[in-house]
Amino acid sequence: MPTSAEPRIRSLAERLAAAEDAELSRLFAERGVSRSAPWHDWFDAADALLAPESIAKSVSALPRDALAALASGASDCAPLGLVDAAGRPFAPVLEAVPSDLLPPRPSTPPAASDDASAHAAERAFTAMSAMADILIEGLRTPLPRVGGRLGANERRRLAQDGVVASAEDADLITAAAEAAGLMRGDDRRWLVTRAGADWTSSATPERWSALAEGLRAALPDGLRDGGGWVDPSAWPDAYPLLDTWPEDAERWREMFELAGLIAADGEPPWAAPLRQGRRADPSGLLALLPHEVDQVFLQNDLTAISPGTLAPPLDMRLRSIAVRESHAQASSYRFTQASVSAGLAAGETAASIREFLGGISLTGVPQPLEYLVERTAQRHGLVRVSLDPSTGHSVVSSPDHHLLETISVDQSVRALGLVADGALLRTRADRRAVYWGLLDARYPVVAIDDDGAVVTMSRDRVAPDDDADDDRYAALIARLRAAESGDADAAWLERELGAAVKDKASLVVAVAMPDGSTRELTLEATGLGGGRLRGLDRGADVERTLPVKSIAAVRRA
Repeated sequence: MPTSAEPRIRSLAERLAAAEDAELSRLFAERGVSRSAPWHDWFDAADALLAPESIAKSVSALPRDALAALASGASDCAPLGLVDAAGRPFAPVLEAVPSDLLPPRPSTPPAASDDASAHAAERAFTAMSAMADILIEGLRTPLPRVGGRLGANERRRLAQDGVVASAEDADLITAAAEAAGLMRGDDRRWLVTRAGADWTSSATPERWSALAEGLRAALPDGLRDGGGWVDPSAWPDAYPLLDTWPEDAERWREMFELAGLIAADGEPPWAAPLRQGRRADPSGLLALLPHEVDQVFLQNDLTAISPGTLAPPLDMRLRSIAVRESHAQASSYRFTQASVSAGLAAGETAASIREFLGGISLTGVPQPLEYLVERTAQRHGLVRVSLDPSTGHSVVSSPDHHLLETISVDQSVRALGLVADGALLRTRADRRAVYWGLLDARYPVVAIDDDGAVVTMSRDRVAPDDDADDDRYAALIARLRAAESGDADAAWLERELGAAVKDKASLVVAVAMPDGSTRELTLEATGLGGGRLRGLDRGADVERTLPVKSIAAVRRA
């Protein structure tokens, strides 16, 4: 007789073969299937997905409402692989689901007090400021990633520098940025996404809306309610079979508190629209935030002092030409030759810098600062880095031959491997590396393209578009599709015969005879190959070889 699992395996295999590639990719991802799974056909895939350990793991990751639906014996929305074609859970699935689970009860969080709401708004403002600093650093140099978290040394450094209040806050802010799509883990480093790069230059209302809506979009299914989320008081019970869930639920609560979406004693007013699935409305939160300023004091000592929190777009523009020296609300910035050079390299001009500074200054533009900008702009481009297409070498040139001689013996740029070649310097190093190496050494350098035009260089390292996951199972699915024979009955028969040979099982084989009749033989399966089944007929004490195409049916003896 066939085992009780065989009909399930065949049924699921047929449904897998009929599914779209996108549905299969989602299923394999949800079930934690390795992209190099050693499956030869859909039967192997179905067998693996119906294995008790695989089902137990999948069921444990389901939210309470899905578990309750499965326990009732029917679930129209259960993932492929847990229910049959009629939507009924497979027996092993029912065995893995507690029968006494009840669906979650709908509830509404209480409204937060005014004091708690004000504290939540302040928390969100502080968190966004720190997140912006972390993203800006990540754009310049990818941050270390260890065990899926921000590296411990980096967390301590951020706390010591005053970017965050504690090392734990640094880790939480990074986790929230990842959940909101502003950062992405890439092996051993954190990369800032394009959305994250744009976020740093956005105004505060847009920053908060993007963060809040990004966190909402990333919520696990068990915390969702339509387009919003369920009462946070129900979050700890959302995944009753998942061992890691208590810690995960607390993490989600901490991230929502970080964004000002949960207050100490309830829900702040600006969180309700988001919870109900509507667009973010930051007006209530903004009314409680510190007033932002749009002007600064420019001083003769080449510093700028902000009398309050500088609006983020202005802060980012100012940081592109000056070094921010403090993280307080009344921030200070210092202009240096290197910082102005960096701004010029990023596309600023002396005129655009003067216009910008004149527009935000409460005190005019001091003469020492004007002199610094003009002098730096005049020297900017004195050193040029281009690419020699015939050799692929980077070439450094300048009309100031004495400056080239200085560069050639400068120990701080020795790693670039610059070698004199007449009136030029050559190196096998990449043009970008040469450019940034010379800029860091405070040389007035520009990059030149093949047509001799100046190329604007940016140090920002934005993560590439993340589309790798869309086709990570493409090779596996293609291999399974290639194994399709077009005859499901023949493929299933071959699988049954192969399993019998492996188990050295006795089979009752129905053989179609030339005259149209059917004869049953009881064989101990010994081999399968070349389209033939070999087996020992104990009754006749002979070994028989039967063409597989002549076998009409088979069952275990």
